[in-house]
Amino acid sequence: MTAFNDLISNVSNIVWGPPMLALIVLTGVFLTVRLRVIQLLRLGTGLRFAFGRKGRANARQGDISPFQALMTALAATIGTGNIVGVATAVSIGGPGALFWMWVIAFLGMATKYSEALLAVKYRIIDSQGRMNGGPMYYIERGMGAKWKPLAVAFAVFGAVAAFGIGNMVQANAVAGNIVALVGAEGAAVSTTNWVTGFGLAGLTALVILGGIKSIARTAAVLVPFMAIFYVIGCLYIILRFAGEIPAALSLIIRDGFNGSAAAGGFAGSSMILAMRMGVARGVFSNESGLGSASIAAAAAQTDQPAEQGLISMMGTFIDSIVVCSLTGLALVVTGVWTGGGAAAAAMTQAAFSHGLPGQSGGIVVGIAVITFAYSTVIGWSYYGERCCEYLFGRRAIPFYRGLWILAIMVGAVGGLRLIWNIADVLNALMALPNLIALIALSGVVVAETRAYGRR
Repeated sequence: MTAFNDLISNVSNIVWGPPMLALIVLTGVFLTVRLRVIQLLRLGTGLRFAFGRKGRANARQGDISPFQALMTALAATIGTGNIVGVATAVSIGGPGALFWMWVIAFLGMATKYSEALLAVKYRIIDSQGRMNGGPMYYIERGMGAKWKPLAVAFAVFGAVAAFGIGNMVQANAVAGNIVALVGAEGAAVSTTNWVTGFGLAGLTALVILGGIKSIARTAAVLVPFMAIFYVIGCLYIILRFAGEIPAALSLIIRDGFNGSAAAGGFAGSSMILAMRMGVARGVFSNESGLGSASIAAAAAQTDQPAEQGLISMMGTFIDSIVVCSLTGLALVVTGVWTGGGAAAAAMTQAAFSHGLPGQSGGIVVGIAVITFAYSTVIGWSYYGERCCEYLFGRRAIPFYRGLWILAIMVGAVGGLRLIWNIADVLNALMALPNLIALIALSGVVVAETRAYGRR
């Protein structure tokens, strides 16, 4: 079993290697050019739509408001990657990795816009009157029935991968942080994990059994709270070390092209390593290119695909340009990144402990990880469920929800590393059909965008 696990781990490193990351980046560049830098020229419009009148329900068709669709996507997107993932990028690639996270986030906004637009344009109404959409639908309906195997592949990969990125890993993070917060030791750790697993499974069941409307209502309350709570903590640290901000920004940009100087554990770090870590962790964080967020966008009450595209691309902006950037700046201005060999989680913990008064740093990080991870569990449950419904119909949903709740327990008490690695591979594979569809349907995206502009 160990040998097979190592094999899957090696496969994961291959599928998430330079070719995949290059494809994601080049797709973002391609869409940015074709859409005439829409993420820059329409940034203000997207923010105004997301948090203004357009964010409320403005059409009869749809299950949730455009704002709730954005919050559901953010619930799934803002997770442990915003805390531990950023620290991992910096610990391996140096501060320059943050620069490349900004680059992939900028390009990813065009990708996320295109995904959401296509999801709304090609969504369907099921027998219960609910909206279903996402890559599997815009592949089949947009590219034609002969491409259905590609749509099925995405749905299979998405339904299974959800158990890794959106379930077991997150449940394990919640349990680990609760153990740390309560100071459990020895046998008490196992007991705490089991109690956490039962509690998290119960809270998740209360939300997901109510379907997308229940998930969206929870996300609309939880996401703003957890984001503001964490952002305030980061801002406090950054402002406390305000004098270090100019040097930190200069270091991030300079090292993005030159690699880290020989300091601490970073001797030999290069521009290529900084680029690879920044792009990889950026994609893991904002999920642009995976196609997952478009599943939530398809449920929005709107009759304008382009409007939902503008609203949805704010998810990448908030996740990476705001939350990830603040995490990264906190790591750099406090100087904890020079520890080099420190584990990513310990690095973030050190930054908050160093920057916040008393023992509050550990508490803030612990609460942030718990809320971020829980929101990811409920958000990704919807993604996996929709993929499962596409494959097997509505009758499969209760079984999928049952497995989802059971997997939370497995993840909380330790999980199965093999399952995590398999899900990681499938997570990469689900990006392939989506990226192919985005390139093939880019003309539709451009035409719909121009038509909306004329209207």
